[in-house]
Amino acid sequence: MHPAIHALAHPAKPAVIMESTGETIDYATLDRRSNQGAHLFRAAGLVRGDVVALFLENHPRFFDLAWAAQRSGLYLVCLSSRATAAEAEYILTDSCAKLLVTSPHLAAVACELPERLPEIATFMLDGPMAGFRDWNAESAAMPDTPVADESAGALMLYSSGTTGRPKGVRWALPEDPAIAAPPLLTQLATQRFGFTEDTVYLSPAPLYHAAPLHWSMTVHRLGGTVVVMGHFDPERALSVIARHRVTASQWVPTHFVRMLKLPEDVRRAHDLSSLRVAIHAAAPCPVPVKHAMIDWWGPILFEYYSGTEGNGWTMIDSAEWLSRPGSVGRAVIGTLHICDEAGHDLPPGHEGAVYFEGGPRFSYHNDPAKTAEAANVHGWTTLGDVGRLDEDGYLYLTDRQGFMIISGGVNVYPQEIENLLVTHPRIADAAVVGAPDPDFGERVVAVIQPVDWADANDGFAEDIRQWLRGQLSGIKVPRQIDFMAELPRQPTGKLFKRLIRDAYWHAAGTAA
Repeated sequence: MHPAIHALAHPAKPAVIMESTGETIDYATLDRRSNQGAHLFRAAGLVRGDVVALFLENHPRFFDLAWAAQRSGLYLVCLSSRATAAEAEYILTDSCAKLLVTSPHLAAVACELPERLPEIATFMLDGPMAGFRDWNAESAAMPDTPVADESAGALMLYSSGTTGRPKGVRWALPEDPAIAAPPLLTQLATQRFGFTEDTVYLSPAPLYHAAPLHWSMTVHRLGGTVVVMGHFDPERALSVIARHRVTASQWVPTHFVRMLKLPEDVRRAHDLSSLRVAIHAAAPCPVPVKHAMIDWWGPILFEYYSGTEGNGWTMIDSAEWLSRPGSVGRAVIGTLHICDEAGHDLPPGHEGAVYFEGGPRFSYHNDPAKTAEAANVHGWTTLGDVGRLDEDGYLYLTDRQGFMIISGGVNVYPQEIENLLVTHPRIADAAVVGAPDPDFGERVVAVIQPVDWADANDGFAEDIRQWLRGQLSGIKVPRQIDFMAELPRQPTGKLFKRLIRDAYWHAAGTAA
């Protein structure tokens, strides 16, 4: 299971379609370019176990480079295309990257990196640029056959950094060095989701993020076609599904919210009958939102809970979810535990920290203290989430531990309030944080992104409070409602809530 195998069997079959331009890369081209890339990595002095980094938008050659690293035994680090020069420098230094490939699209930031990191070999796609070697020209001069010491590499991805500085998640390189050895995700894709060589997969999110890259490369292992959007747009996503007869896709809840807020006639104008699987993750999906999506797309939604760390997985299909609304499923990798502060099991129905036992082992690169913090006294590991299990082992997530608000001695979980707020027809997005309060310790603050900025006023804020009072207990109704033109979300849908929360604590002259 590898693109090289499909390049021999179906050389002209599309491996990648860039939705915005129509550029198509067939399996023969993907295989040839990835071989040439592997040779260039070797020529640059990289050996098995070294680190190569990509600082790219959703570029047509993203997969050439990813597969070149995979077949030459390298760790691949992918930087956010929105990173600043300082943020990129931190990850490149922390990961010990020896080579960087970037593009003209990011040149305004990338041009600072050669001077900041002169020890790293820097390459530019799509033509020469001062301070960079020309990747296209140098790779084209390389052999298009496999390198002599071909072996399987691995992704080394950094967490999103929504609660602090990004952390590099590193696993040992595969014990089986064969590049075609199927990873666990391939088994899940075929057995749980029915992926085959006929799969046409839509990736609406940035490829630097763990899930889009993992799923796209899994489709390539199976010989399917990946359709890549340059950036997510709700109506365009529907159009792409219809035009390319997409059969599988992967989303985050904010994608669903934005598509559901499209006018009814726009939503109904696109033929989505080809779609067989819609996978979603990254954050708990509000119950009303998921009900609406199943009503619209049918029982094809599959949800999973995991993280960049990959220490465990839960999964739930639409039928299971309809009988247990709000659940993210049962464990399919590892064994779930809900633990108290001492790390011991809590009974079903009790909220506590979510831990996995027996899942893949991981470490945070250059951070043994953080790695140790992720494990409890039993050696079980956590992603930092809070939840509960029902009697049948189904997990219900409450929120991140770090985002819990303690107001007047009562624990308030922002996710519940946010999930309700985004269902309001005049609210485009919402974040709920705790701000310092002299009487309660913390007060609940809602930061609202209205659909129409004209609604950013005290009258609408009071309307929101009245609307919430009929659905939440008094302690959960925000005492303060502020407005923001656009919340700080990653293109992957993850919210940088830490930035919002810190602003309130800094304004009060208090450390968060």
